[in-house]
Amino acid sequence: MAPKRRAQKSETEAPAKKANSEATRRSTRSSSKKTNTDLDHASTQVEDTIKPKKNPRKRANESSTKTQDAKPIPDTITADLSEGRSYWLMKAEPESRLEKGKDVKFSIDDLVAVEKEPWDGVRNPTARNNMRAMKKGEKAFFYHSNCKIPGIAGIIEIEDEHSVDESAFDPKHPYYDEKSSRDNPKWSLVHVKFLKKLEKLISLKELQKFYQPGEKLANMQVLRMSRLSVSKVSKQEWEFVCRELARIDPETLESIE
Repeated sequence: MAPKRRAQKSETEAPAKKANSEATRRSTRSSSKKTNTDLDHASTQVEDTIKPKKNPRKRANESSTKTQDAKPIPDTITADLSEGRSYWLMKAEPESRLEKGKDVKFSIDDLVAVEKEPWDGVRNPTARNNMRAMKKGEKAFFYHSNCKIPGIAGIIEIEDEHSVDESAFDPKHPYYDEKSSRDNPKWSLVHVKFLKKLEKLISLKELQKFYQPGEKLANMQVLRMSRLSVSKVSKQEWEFVCRELARIDPETLESIE
């Protein structure tokens, strides 16, 4: 706030007028001080609200290890519920890895075997919020992560919308969170079902070829924010990947849609 200019007083000003002016200035200074105090308090509250928080352990390559290119995840990647149908990308680990003595491996072939699966273990707030925005029937890419050749392996469908992730309450579960309670659960999951396995995995390296200004995947979130396990895919990105990279024929693509 710019400081108020002090008005210049004439030496011929009447004493009564000076007294009234002085009283007005005292009242103004008092009011201004209170207003500034209130604004500072409000500013502090806003700063406390937007202060970034450290993310807990994450599923599928959402490592808590800091890297030089790691950046805060902006709120804009969270799905907008007013947009209607959305598309997604969901990461899982296709190769064996022990977490608290349990294997967290889950590949597209594992989903084929069970057909339907709860997508649990997500411990990143933005990824969780994306799952809470998912609607029944929406489609997602199944992405193999934290493996020798990461990339898109297939297509899945959101079968059941979000519910409480019970695994967060289980001390024996690899992604147990002691700060989450049944009275105030922090984490959610969705149920997904298998739709299609791609004939050939679309590798991360292939996707990155189109991650250039002006290219079809220049803004794809999985490429911009590689540590996020559940990200949004635009309709244009979805169609490009399905038609140009996966080479899914129009009839099959229409049946999936």
